[in-house]
Amino acid sequence: MNETFIPASDYKKKNWCLIDCKDQKLGRIAVVISRLLSGKQKLHYHPAFDVGDYVVVINAQDMIFDSQQPRFSVNVPGRPGRSLKQVINALPSQLLMTAIYGMLPEGSAKKSLPKRLKIYNGPDHPHAAQNPIKLDEFI
Repeated sequence: MNETFIPASDYKKKNWCLIDCKDQKLGRIAVVISRLLSGKQKLHYHPAFDVGDYVVVINAQDMIFDSQQPRFSVNVPGRPGRSLKQVINALPSQLLMTAIYGMLPEGSAKKSLPKRLKIYNGPDHPHAAQNPIKLDEFI
């Protein structure tokens, strides 16, 4: 008889992870964070259950962006005029959140996963009581 571990719906073994974004590229950080939020790095990962971790991101303002390529955002598609806006790297936390949200799996869990993501522009964060595990060596 197979004894496959399937986590219960009230799975509570969630870790807190701390990631420092200083001198890291946006895409590489977003991949690591999306895997941590969905729990794909755990041995008992199951796509139907939420087994992901909490992620605290610090130094988001010191990330490396590809500033050579202009990024554009369409506000009202199909509308003539100034609907095409150039996105600047003024809001690094919002750019990181958008990149991570796009990498998360589709489904009902996509709305609940970003609630466990905490992004801070500086090196200080108020989550020291949770004893987050620093994950700089895995990036």
